[in-house]
Amino acid sequence: MAEKVLSIANSITVGELAEVLNLPVTTLIGELFKNGIAATINQRIDFETATIIVDELGLDVELQKKEANAAGSERVKRELTDKAVDRPPIVAVMGHVDHGKTSLLDSILGQKVVEGEAGGITQHISAYQTVRNGRPITLLDTPGHEAFAALRQHGATLTDVVIIVVAADDGVKPQTIEAIRFARTANAKIVVAINKIDKEAANPQLVKTQLATEHNLNPEEWGGDTVMVEVSAKTGQNIDKLLDMVLLVADIEELKAEIDGAAEGLVIEAHMETGRGAVVGLLVEQGVVKPGAFLVAGTTYGKVRTLQDFAGKTIKEAGPSTPITVTGFKEVPQFGDVFEVVKNEKEARAKATTTRLEREANAASTNVTGADLLKLMTQKHEAEDFNVIIKADVQGSLTSVIDSLKLIETNGEVSLHVVSSGVGNITENDVRLANDGKTVIYGFNVDLPPAVKQLATRERAEVRLYKVIYELLDDAKNSMEKLLAPEVVETEVGTLEVKGVFRTMKDEVIAGGLVKSGKVTPGLLVRMKRGKVSAFGADDATAEILGEAEITGLQREKIEAKEVFEGDLCGLNLKTHKKTLLEIGDTLEFFTREVVERHL
Repeated sequence: MAEKVLSIANSITVGELAEVLNLPVTTLIGELFKNGIAATINQRIDFETATIIVDELGLDVELQKKEANAAGSERVKRELTDKAVDRPPIVAVMGHVDHGKTSLLDSILGQKVVEGEAGGITQHISAYQTVRNGRPITLLDTPGHEAFAALRQHGATLTDVVIIVVAADDGVKPQTIEAIRFARTANAKIVVAINKIDKEAANPQLVKTQLATEHNLNPEEWGGDTVMVEVSAKTGQNIDKLLDMVLLVADIEELKAEIDGAAEGLVIEAHMETGRGAVVGLLVEQGVVKPGAFLVAGTTYGKVRTLQDFAGKTIKEAGPSTPITVTGFKEVPQFGDVFEVVKNEKEARAKATTTRLEREANAASTNVTGADLLKLMTQKHEAEDFNVIIKADVQGSLTSVIDSLKLIETNGEVSLHVVSSGVGNITENDVRLANDGKTVIYGFNVDLPPAVKQLATRERAEVRLYKVIYELLDDAKNSMEKLLAPEVVETEVGTLEVKGVFRTMKDEVIAGGLVKSGKVTPGLLVRMKRGKVSAFGADDATAEILGEAEITGLQREKIEAKEVFEGDLCGLNLKTHKKTLLEIGDTLEFFTREVVERHL
């Protein structure tokens, strides 16, 4: 048990920690430096790093983490009153890539959404509304590629019902399983759409069996409680039945919301647009949003300048479960931020400032983490840096790109460093940040304006634009592979026992012997050993390495030879790096050595 227990925040500067521990700050800086971190008095370290340093110094002190102020960190769920009204169900469409999620939406909405998607893969959450029997249904199209797992998770937590699309000719796949898990985590009701039943290879019964036996989703017709509808997005077969089932499931849930009081909801998309500023997609959960309302979302705020529905049509107000697009925010909010309507600009600014200060105090202001320190303490070589600047069209995509890049496994040999990131087109400032010749600018679904392109050419800054995320990730992975130290591979070819040494010069030895294993050819590298040596280097502990050489000449029976095999006698010309005195009975090991590029 430590003599003293001290409480510190989740992150602390080196100077503050020295003061708490009553130590000279130079002592702490010196200990960090010993472990590979050149810290300054104002550099921030996290709680884990502080704990490691205290242990390294052998101090009889126990550090405890102060409880952060949780005020404002969690949403308080609004209690419904008797004035609550019925609201449309919010439905997320999820499933494995290429199983037809967006095509299903096309069929429901009567529009070709998928044609606008790069690579046929949804790149961010899109929100729509349709009407069935006079009742609106809000639909969220969630990304299918694994890099967008965070977006899909938000999509599930926003929703009441999840339509999990499974291709009848492909069955349950990894992202199908992921969608089921997300839906259950969000306590959303699951409706399964078995798509592509028009295909010859379609086997809906197999899909139902997989879902029932492996994932405990039992079809209603088998006595279970999961609604499963066989559909074809291509032909439109059973699409109306699917919507009817969604409404039926929603009715059982008795979905309601308040329309009185301050409106609130979530940010589902956000990007910058020339002439319009921050364009933000919102999903209203409670209350009513109108033009002129003051909104606060995360660390930014604004006044609703324009209010549009999912199709871009100007509307006068938007109630619960309605996806809308607004302009007027001062900055682009983060995907997943909670928004709320407040009374005036003063209150909006104050709330945004409070949120920003909380995030700065609790999150990524730490310069050095415990993981960084442990890695430096165990690493015996310096990692190469791969510096990138990331620009994306919307905040959600930006987050997914950065998170996915950080997941590329390099065993600590290449360190990805995000120099800068943001939403919007690539700017001249981005190019200036990347003019060191070591930084790559990645643009995801953004443009490179002509003037910026000229500057990039002049500054020799590397800009790479992508429309599909996995192509961007592949490029980054290839670039990081080039920074890996190549692997030196040695291949044993044969061994020879020295039977005679005819001449020894400063950098050449002429000798002869019996090939004991493998074969000998000119150009091979030679490792010269003395002591008990078995075939291919299984040496006795007393074996001594005399040096290395290269075969520059090979003779058999005094005639030049291209190769000599096991059991034959031969003569060798060996080019050495230093004078080496070979003796009868020494062993020569022949091998090749090549430098091989490594892959992640």
